[in-house]
Amino acid sequence: MEHSEHNQTSGMKSVNQADILRDFQVSFFAMSRLVSLPWTYLEKDLESHKSSDLISEILKQTCLHSLCRKFPPSAKYRKLFLSEIIRRQEAAGCDPLDELYDALAEVVGAEDTTECYKSYLLPSGDAVSLLENVALISDGTTGLVTWEAALYLAEWALDHQQAFTGRTVLELGSGVGLTGITICRSCSPERFVFSDCHPRVLQKLRNNVQLNGLTEQTSPAVSVEEMDWTIATEEQIKQIGASIVIAADVVYDPDVVGSLVKLLSKIMRCSSPGVRPEVLICSTIRNQETYSGFKQQLEKAGVSHEVMTGAVRHMFPYNRVSAIEMIKLYR
Repeated sequence: MEHSEHNQTSGMKSVNQADILRDFQVSFFAMSRLVSLPWTYLEKDLESHKSSDLISEILKQTCLHSLCRKFPPSAKYRKLFLSEIIRRQEAAGCDPLDELYDALAEVVGAEDTTECYKSYLLPSGDAVSLLENVALISDGTTGLVTWEAALYLAEWALDHQQAFTGRTVLELGSGVGLTGITICRSCSPERFVFSDCHPRVLQKLRNNVQLNGLTEQTSPAVSVEEMDWTIATEEQIKQIGASIVIAADVVYDPDVVGSLVKLLSKIMRCSSPGVRPEVLICSTIRNQETYSGFKQQLEKAGVSHEVMTGAVRHMFPYNRVSAIEMIKLYR
């Protein structure tokens, strides 16, 4: 009986440590705020074992992982991450770990850059790796970074893969591509059309799509198209022939809401014969007035909506304090 209980306890510790290592890995590659990492578990482990074994395992899953060699987070972030580990190791009085200091030496002299890789780990163990801008706003656009609603919509898609399987998907305002690439890698659409209008965003988007091994010749077939909401034609929309249209974090500027509503109305009105596309809009509600104005303009255009309820599994690390809402449009 005692032996059985011991095995169960050991199993719990093993599962807990595996979960902690996963938390460190997921947060590290997404460059989450350092304060959000599970440091308390590491501190307790260091205090109770006076060993750097867990730190060694953390390093294997982060800075020494093959994904870090291929798509490294920013040098500044890696430096802060490693310095925090060293601080806690020294506070616990553990023996120095050579590989930890070697990893720090690699990034100490590295220059800061305006771009860095972020990788978002999928439940399958695969990763979506993106080149993003460090600044939230650059070149006059917010489209060069991943925003919360894009991550939420990607999580929703992973929970509702059948909604995209075998279908042609059009994404409006694709940004750096997180949601679309996740759907392409996990939900088996027949075709996926990424779209945006800002030249720098389109170039970054094309690079990220290619970075993740997606082309017109792959399955699904993918394309990146320029789509200006103010001048998009019915012919362009019919040619795409989307059976599902998605967008994330596109309702943030009252100056563009009008053109967005006109485009959505046009999409629902002029779809291919026999194809009534499903339209899903996911928004982080930063300004209630802007968001309410968007809904009011939809109603005036004869487009109704329903709020999609139900929790989604938390698969990506991001700030969940902000209100995020997903709506489905219909006539």
